[in-house]
Amino acid sequence: MNVYEATFKSLQPGMKDSDIQNLVGSGYEMVGFPGDATVSIGENSGSPHGSTAPQSVREGSIIMIDDGCEVEGYTSDITRTFVLGKPSDKMKTVFDVVHRAQSSALATARPGVPCEKVDAAARKVIVDAGFGPDYKYFTHRVGHGMGMDIHEWPYLVRGNATPMQANMMFSDEPGIYIPGEFGIRLEDDMHITENGAELLTPQSPSLTHPFTAA
Repeated sequence: MNVYEATFKSLQPGMKDSDIQNLVGSGYEMVGFPGDATVSIGENSGSPHGSTAPQSVREGSIIMIDDGCEVEGYTSDITRTFVLGKPSDKMKTVFDVVHRAQSSALATARPGVPCEKVDAAARKVIVDAGFGPDYKYFTHRVGHGMGMDIHEWPYLVRGNATPMQANMMFSDEPGIYIPGEFGIRLEDDMHITENGAELLTPQSPSLTHPFTAA
Protein backbone atom coordinates (compact mmCIF):
# COMPACT_ATOMS: atom_id res chain seq x y z
CA MET A 1 0.00 0.00 0.00
CA ASN A 2 2.96 2.33 0.57
CA VAL A 3 3.87 1.90 -3.11
CA TYR A 4 0.36 2.92 -4.16
CA GLU A 5 0.39 5.95 -1.89
CA ALA A 6 3.77 7.11 -3.18
CA THR A 7 2.52 6.72 -6.75
CA PHE A 8 -0.63 8.72 -5.98
CA LYS A 9 1.41 11.57 -4.52
CA SER A 10 3.63 11.62 -7.64
CA LEU A 11 0.82 11.98 -10.20
CA GLN A 12 0.94 14.93 -12.57
CA PRO A 13 -1.28 16.01 -15.48
CA GLY A 14 -0.01 14.63 -18.77
CA MET A 15 1.30 11.36 -17.36
CA LYS A 16 0.52 8.28 -19.46
CA ASP A 17 -0.55 4.90 -18.14
CA SER A 18 2.96 3.61 -18.85
CA ASP A 19 4.45 6.38 -16.70
CA ILE A 20 2.27 5.31 -13.77
CA GLN A 21 3.14 1.65 -14.30
CA ASN A 22 6.82 2.57 -14.16
CA LEU A 23 6.28 4.44 -10.89
CA VAL A 24 4.62 1.39 -9.35
CA GLY A 25 7.37 -0.89 -10.64
CA SER A 26 10.09 1.38 -9.23
CA GLY A 27 8.29 1.44 -5.90
CA TYR A 28 8.25 -2.33 -5.67
CA GLU A 29 11.93 -2.47 -6.49
CA MET A 30 12.63 -0.09 -3.62
CA VAL A 31 10.69 -2.17 -1.08
CA GLY A 32 12.12 -5.43 -2.39
CA PHE A 33 8.95 -7.22 -3.52
CA PRO A 34 8.32 -8.22 -7.15
CA GLY A 35 5.07 -6.83 -8.52
CA ASP A 36 3.39 -5.11 -11.43
CA ALA A 37 0.39 -2.92 -12.20
CA THR A 38 -2.44 -2.47 -14.64
CA VAL A 39 -3.41 1.18 -15.05
CA SER A 40 -6.66 2.50 -16.53
CA ILE A 41 -7.23 6.23 -17.01
CA GLY A 42 -10.43 8.12 -17.83
CA GLU A 43 -12.75 6.33 -20.25
CA ASN A 44 -10.50 3.26 -20.23
CA SER A 45 -11.59 2.58 -16.64
CA GLY A 46 -15.14 2.02 -17.94
CA SER A 47 -14.07 -1.55 -18.75
CA PRO A 48 -13.01 -3.88 -15.89
CA HIS A 49 -9.76 -4.77 -17.66
CA GLY A 50 -9.07 -1.35 -19.16
CA SER A 51 -7.99 -0.81 -22.75
CA THR A 52 -4.86 -0.78 -24.88
CA ALA A 53 -5.83 2.67 -26.17
CA PRO A 54 -3.40 5.25 -24.74
CA GLN A 55 -4.73 7.72 -22.19
CA SER A 56 -3.10 10.60 -20.35
CA VAL A 57 -3.98 11.98 -16.94
CA ARG A 58 -6.02 15.19 -16.93
CA GLU A 59 -7.50 17.23 -14.11
CA GLY A 60 -10.60 15.35 -13.01
CA SER A 61 -9.45 12.04 -14.51
CA ILE A 62 -10.35 8.75 -12.87
CA ILE A 63 -7.22 6.64 -12.40
CA MET A 64 -7.53 2.95 -11.54
CA ILE A 65 -4.48 0.94 -10.45
CA ASP A 66 -4.82 -2.83 -10.05
CA ASP A 67 -1.85 -4.95 -9.13
CA GLY A 68 -0.26 -7.37 -6.78
CA CYS A 69 3.12 -8.18 -5.37
CA GLU A 70 4.65 -11.42 -4.12
CA VAL A 71 5.91 -12.00 -0.58
CA GLU A 72 7.51 -15.34 0.34
CA GLY A 73 5.65 -17.04 -2.48
CA TYR A 74 2.23 -15.61 -1.64
CA THR A 75 0.42 -13.02 -3.76
CA SER A 76 -1.62 -9.90 -3.09
CA ASP A 77 -4.21 -8.22 -5.31
CA ILE A 78 -5.33 -4.67 -4.55
CA THR A 79 -7.13 -2.01 -6.61
CA ARG A 80 -7.35 1.68 -5.82
CA THR A 81 -9.37 4.18 -7.84
CA PHE A 82 -8.83 7.92 -7.38
CA VAL A 83 -9.06 11.27 -9.11
CA LEU A 84 -6.41 13.87 -9.86
CA GLY A 85 -8.17 17.08 -8.92
CA LYS A 86 -11.90 17.37 -8.26
CA PRO A 87 -14.25 14.44 -8.96
CA SER A 88 -17.70 14.97 -10.43
CA ASP A 89 -20.79 14.40 -8.31
CA LYS A 90 -21.51 11.25 -10.34
CA MET A 91 -18.04 9.90 -9.60
CA LYS A 92 -18.54 10.53 -5.88
CA THR A 93 -21.94 8.81 -5.97
CA VAL A 94 -20.54 5.74 -7.72
CA PHE A 95 -17.61 5.58 -5.31
CA ASP A 96 -19.99 5.62 -2.34
CA VAL A 97 -22.06 2.77 -3.81
CA VAL A 98 -18.99 0.63 -4.51
CA HIS A 99 -17.63 1.33 -1.02
CA ARG A 100 -20.91 0.20 0.54
CA ALA A 101 -20.94 -2.91 -1.66
CA GLN A 102 -17.44 -3.83 -0.53
CA SER A 103 -18.48 -3.33 3.10
CA SER A 104 -21.56 -5.50 2.59
CA ALA A 105 -19.47 -8.35 1.17
CA LEU A 106 -17.11 -8.09 4.13
CA ALA A 107 -19.95 -8.12 6.64
CA THR A 108 -21.50 -11.20 4.99
CA ALA A 109 -18.35 -13.31 4.78
CA ARG A 110 -17.76 -15.84 7.56
CA PRO A 111 -17.18 -19.59 7.97
CA GLY A 112 -20.11 -21.67 6.73
CA VAL A 113 -21.54 -18.98 4.44
CA PRO A 114 -21.82 -20.08 0.78
CA CYS A 115 -19.43 -18.19 -1.48
CA GLU A 116 -22.28 -17.06 -3.73
CA LYS A 117 -23.97 -15.26 -0.82
CA VAL A 118 -21.06 -12.83 -0.54
CA ASP A 119 -21.35 -11.94 -4.22
CA ALA A 120 -25.12 -11.53 -3.82
CA ALA A 121 -24.69 -9.16 -0.88
CA ALA A 122 -22.44 -6.79 -2.81
CA ARG A 123 -24.51 -7.03 -5.98
CA LYS A 124 -27.70 -6.14 -4.12
CA VAL A 125 -26.20 -2.86 -2.91
CA ILE A 126 -25.19 -1.91 -6.45
CA VAL A 127 -28.49 -2.91 -8.07
CA ASP A 128 -30.56 -1.24 -5.34
CA ALA A 129 -28.62 1.99 -6.00
CA GLY A 130 -29.82 1.95 -9.61
CA PHE A 131 -26.80 0.39 -11.29
CA GLY A 132 -28.55 -2.71 -12.56
CA PRO A 133 -30.17 -4.91 -13.37
CA ASP A 134 -27.99 -7.82 -12.42
CA TYR A 135 -24.57 -7.72 -14.17
CA LYS A 136 -25.20 -4.61 -16.31
CA TYR A 137 -22.70 -2.31 -14.57
CA PHE A 138 -21.12 -4.74 -12.09
CA THR A 139 -19.91 -7.15 -14.72
CA HIS A 140 -17.75 -9.63 -12.80
CA ARG A 141 -17.72 -11.76 -9.64
CA VAL A 142 -17.07 -9.98 -6.35
CA GLY A 143 -13.96 -11.97 -5.54
CA HIS A 144 -11.62 -14.89 -6.04
CA GLY A 145 -9.51 -17.12 -3.85
CA MET A 146 -5.87 -16.16 -3.32
CA GLY A 147 -2.68 -17.90 -2.27
CA MET A 148 0.35 -19.03 -4.23
CA ASP A 149 -1.47 -17.82 -7.34
CA ILE A 150 -3.18 -14.46 -7.58
CA HIS A 151 -6.44 -16.09 -8.78
CA GLU A 152 -7.42 -19.37 -7.12
CA TRP A 153 -10.56 -21.38 -6.44
CA PRO A 154 -13.01 -20.95 -4.79
CA TYR A 155 -14.64 -17.92 -6.40
CA LEU A 156 -17.14 -15.57 -4.78
CA VAL A 157 -19.62 -15.87 -7.60
CA ARG A 158 -23.24 -16.78 -8.25
CA GLY A 159 -23.75 -20.54 -8.43
CA ASN A 160 -20.86 -21.45 -6.13
CA ALA A 161 -22.37 -22.92 -2.96
CA THR A 162 -18.98 -23.88 -1.49
CA PRO A 163 -19.05 -22.89 2.21
CA MET A 164 -16.33 -20.53 3.34
CA GLN A 165 -13.82 -21.79 5.90
CA ALA A 166 -11.61 -20.05 8.43
CA ASN A 167 -8.21 -18.95 7.07
CA MET A 168 -9.36 -18.82 3.46
CA MET A 169 -8.20 -15.73 1.56
CA PHE A 170 -10.27 -13.88 -1.04
CA SER A 171 -10.29 -10.62 -2.91
CA ASP A 172 -13.24 -8.33 -2.14
CA GLU A 173 -13.57 -6.23 -5.30
CA PRO A 174 -16.95 -4.87 -6.37
CA GLY A 175 -17.01 -2.33 -9.17
CA ILE A 176 -19.27 -0.21 -11.34
CA TYR A 177 -18.25 0.36 -14.96
CA ILE A 178 -19.99 2.92 -17.17
CA PRO A 179 -18.82 2.47 -20.78
CA GLY A 180 -17.59 5.67 -22.39
CA GLU A 181 -17.40 7.48 -19.04
CA PHE A 182 -15.49 5.85 -16.20
CA GLY A 183 -15.32 2.92 -13.81
CA ILE A 184 -14.63 2.54 -10.12
CA ARG A 185 -13.40 -0.63 -8.42
CA LEU A 186 -12.24 -1.05 -4.83
CA GLU A 187 -10.27 -4.19 -4.03
CA ASP A 188 -8.73 -5.39 -0.79
CA ASP A 189 -7.62 -8.83 0.35
CA MET A 190 -10.02 -10.51 2.77
CA HIS A 191 -9.09 -13.09 5.41
CA ILE A 192 -11.82 -15.37 6.76
CA THR A 193 -11.50 -15.53 10.54
CA GLU A 194 -13.11 -17.94 13.02
CA ASN A 195 -16.06 -15.59 13.48
CA GLY A 196 -16.20 -13.36 10.42
CA ALA A 197 -13.80 -11.69 8.03
CA GLU A 198 -11.20 -8.90 7.98
CA LEU A 199 -9.46 -6.89 5.30
CA LEU A 200 -5.67 -6.88 5.34
CA THR A 201 -5.59 -3.25 4.18
CA PRO A 202 -7.81 -0.29 5.15
CA GLN A 203 -10.70 0.48 2.83
CA SER A 204 -10.19 3.50 0.60
CA PRO A 205 -11.92 6.52 2.20
CA SER A 206 -12.58 8.60 -0.93
CA LEU A 207 -11.56 9.39 -4.50
CA THR A 208 -9.43 12.35 -3.40
CA HIS A 209 -8.01 10.84 -0.23
CA PRO A 210 -7.62 7.14 -1.15
CA PHE A 211 -5.24 6.32 1.71
CA THR A 212 -6.11 8.67 4.58
CA ALA A 213 -9.30 10.38 5.67
CA ALA A 214 -9.86 13.92 4.44
